[in-house]
Amino acid sequence: QVQLVESGGGLVQPGGSLRLSCAASGSIFSINAMAWYRQAPGKERDLVAVIISGGSTNYADSVKGRFTISRDNAKNTVYLQMNSLKPEDTAVYYCNADVVPRGSYYSFSYWGQGTQVTVSS
Repeated sequence: QVQLVESGGGLVQPGGSLRLSCAASGSIFSINAMAWYRQAPGKERDLVAVIISGGSTNYADSVKGRFTISRDNAKNTVYLQMNSLKPEDTAVYYCNADVVPRGSYYSFSYWGQGTQVTVSS
């Protein structure tokens, strides 16, 4: 079994910053891509940022220049540094990882439980 546990959400004023963390644990052989998604009330879950094992990254246009995704492969952890936050960034943020479990030839997609980010004055 593989678990993803997120932390770091909360309430922040517009223009503020937050750092999200997501740690993967369990029977892990390797992790390919790790990503952050978000889902606002009444909307679909959208990709925010993704980072592959080699370190290449990609971002949604709405967060480019404000958010930075990074990972610590030794800790199986992915981070999302969010700066210059706007009210429209308010959402539940979900961590996703493409994991090859020990003993498996295949990778599987795992999700965290989500963490609420609210940007409001």
